[in-house]
Amino acid sequence: MVSYRHRVQYYETDKMGITHHSNYIRWMEEGRTNYLETMGCPYEKFEQMGLISPVLSIRCDYKQSTTYGDDVDISVGVKEYNGFRIKFEYTVTNVQSGQVVFTAESDHCFLSREGGIVRFKRAYPELHEKILSWVENRD
Repeated sequence: MVSYRHRVQYYETDKMGITHHSNYIRWMEEGRTNYLETMGCPYEKFEQMGLISPVLSIRCDYKQSTTYGDDVDISVGVKEYNGFRIKFEYTVTNVQSGQVVFTAESDHCFLSREGGIVRFKRAYPELHEKILSWVENRD
């Protein structure tokens, strides 16, 4: 997994002083974007290839709250990949307390700009092998 550090901003909190739940979804995107950049495959590369990767689903579990000024570590990895769908996994940890505050998964597919499904194994075999190597806990 690749880690990304984020400091909770005041505007991310609600009237109770707790981070609003919608911000965790934004943090997932920050972490995922950082993950792809770290792995040498930023979103810009996909866009230059004429590809998009929409979110198909998100599953998340809120375990602890965070508040303004907390530092969180967003760890991201690839849980599954089958050539046209990819599932990322996320663990968000409060750096100060060391407690896991949020876990999640997001499913994405790869489409051409025209909307057709792209099968990486056939269309981009080298990139397909690279993404396969990212899958966590492969046998």
